[in-house]
Amino acid sequence: MSKKLLRQLFPHEKPIIGMIHLRALPGSPRYDPETMDMERIIALAVEEARMLQDQGVDGLQVENIHDFPYLPGEAIGPETAASLAVATHRVIQAVSIPVGVNCHLNGGMQALAAAVAAGGGWIRVFEWVNAYVSHAGLTEGIGAKLARYRSFLKAEAVRFFCDVNVKHGSHFLISDRSVEEQAFDAESEGAEAIIVTGFETGQAPTPEKVRRLASAVGIPLLLGSGVSVQNAASLLEFADGAIVGSAFKKEGNWKNPVDPQRVREFMRSVEEIRREGRAK
Repeated sequence: MSKKLLRQLFPHEKPIIGMIHLRALPGSPRYDPETMDMERIIALAVEEARMLQDQGVDGLQVENIHDFPYLPGEAIGPETAASLAVATHRVIQAVSIPVGVNCHLNGGMQALAAAVAAGGGWIRVFEWVNAYVSHAGLTEGIGAKLARYRSFLKAEAVRFFCDVNVKHGSHFLISDRSVEEQAFDAESEGAEAIIVTGFETGQAPTPEKVRRLASAVGIPLLLGSGVSVQNAASLLEFADGAIVGSAFKKEGNWKNPVDPQRVREFMRSVEEIRREGRAK
């Protein structure tokens, strides 16, 4: 796999993937069908998807971020996979840009099933290889299972976007391995794009961390947290694209609705970065 993967999925260089943060889904503690049933959840998702597309984002990623506290991947029930599939399918029907899926926490099997059913183009995998201690406990790499499951589903068109040194956890179990070595592990074991993050949602990785990972792999490198108008130029100098959530929300808080003005300003800054890159 090479850097060309992103150009196969997205129309522009350094693509920006906007987040569709689904409200709490059936089976999760905060799901309340009296105030937010599936039809309302889907309606809000479609509304935000169209809004993000209208402001120029290149792709969308649907995820169950409001389902906290999160279950570990193997304990996530079929109700979550089914809800993700339905919501993703409705989003795909509403827009003309590519759409992917993420299932918290490290629910790669559920995300892949939902992506296949809905027609998604990729899934995000928090821990492809190695292991870390997450909010849900010990979270182990699932790349081997996912590669076999994708083969079983005959779903090679669904790509694997995989985190390295992912946010929201402790990586002391592999503290003797540098982030470059962790990225090499992921790439050599079949990851098709690498995602780099800060320590928490909304926190950016340092430009140095991004540079180090970019130099360590031959596959696309995506920013996975904390990208903003203020730091986009310094981070996208080394990265091949970004997944953006918080920066597109009112007051920069991922729990808030999408703010079209913030999206518009961000995408204007990205277009300037693209123009400068082409001029070099």
